[in-house]
Amino acid sequence: MKKSYWWQSWPRFLLWSHVIGVVGFYLVMWWRTAPDKNDQVTVLPPMASSHSPDEPLVSIIVPARDEERNIRQCVISLLEQDYGHYEIIVVDDGSTDKTGQILDELAATHPNGKRLWVLQLRDLPEGWAGKPHAIHCGTQEARGEWFLFTDADTWHAPNALRSSLTQAIQEHTDMFTLGSAQDLPGFWDKVLMPMAYLGISMQYPPRLVNDPLSKVAVANGQYILIRREVYEQIGGYERPELRGTLLDDRDLAHVVKENGFRLHFVNGVDLVHVRMYQGLHDAWRGWRKNAYLGSRGGIPFVLLELLGLPQMSVIPFLLPLLAWLTRRSGSKGISKTEANIATIVELTPLLAYRVWLNKQLNVPIYYVLTHPLAGAIFEGILGESTWRVLTKRGVDWRGRQYHNNRKKEEEVLEKA
Repeated sequence: MKKSYWWQSWPRFLLWSHVIGVVGFYLVMWWRTAPDKNDQVTVLPPMASSHSPDEPLVSIIVPARDEERNIRQCVISLLEQDYGHYEIIVVDDGSTDKTGQILDELAATHPNGKRLWVLQLRDLPEGWAGKPHAIHCGTQEARGEWFLFTDADTWHAPNALRSSLTQAIQEHTDMFTLGSAQDLPGFWDKVLMPMAYLGISMQYPPRLVNDPLSKVAVANGQYILIRREVYEQIGGYERPELRGTLLDDRDLAHVVKENGFRLHFVNGVDLVHVRMYQGLHDAWRGWRKNAYLGSRGGIPFVLLELLGLPQMSVIPFLLPLLAWLTRRSGSKGISKTEANIATIVELTPLLAYRVWLNKQLNVPIYYVLTHPLAGAIFEGILGESTWRVLTKRGVDWRGRQYHNNRKKEEEVLEKA
């Protein structure tokens, strides 16, 4: 009788090829995203606020559009910084809710309200995206030697500015950006954020972002500290390729690094908190805005992501079922024992990585079981994002419709 070998069985060959791919993927993910001891912010102890003549003036610029849910907490946390020499410019970008009213109240009633002033915008000029335009307008009124760009849905520890500025100056860094703690109170927050973090860190690992010899660049738009002279030297958001970008943080970081300035992305979870989205619908629309444009490598890489995402997040949990189907097909299928062994081999590094990731994000460990659900949802988000951009339907955000120039975006991606 002719002897049969494992490689002569296509189901078995595909099974173990998949096992090797999944195990390799998560091992590489760990290697790419494992934290470096030098990529941590040095947290200085809180102290009473005082102003030294040697302290550089920092202009904190907060773009805000319809942020009545967040703006009070954000601005109060900024008004209560223990650094002594700063101003706060909130750019109210045509808000139709109570954002402006809340800001006026804080300026009038808070003990440090004199630091705060509000710049009101109405119309968005052609060719601009809302956030780059708001930040640009804020910088035109700012007096500081340093700019701090931060989002309206963040809130800051009292020692955040002093800690980050001290480290940036000591390191002679030109652009210093903090990774923030994600506040994830809801079910969908805990399901989706680990997968989003996985995707971002896969494409923009900190070890490459912080390597001056690497072209990989990204920043966290929730906290960007940049020298004024550097910002002005590169042309700021007035640069043609930055005016209309929906990825203002990544693209600004790329220009900074491309021009030879030093970029440092560090972990700042002890200093800055953020809640990005409220529920599944809000998260879908928010990630849809960035999913395609934020992928490095253009269309080929996005197609690879669309093929690979279910392979790495959903299929590992379905191997026993798929093996059963091969046996039902009447061909020489995969045995139950072999399928169980393959499942254990795949899920061990996957679940280990997710447990570590959940710990970083303060997500309960048992949410590792939602990994396939998150993968399926992000497959839909990435698919719709790709379809909307390629069909030139654009994306909607904060009541505005953006029809991105596909060619321009792909040029930025190629450089990144």
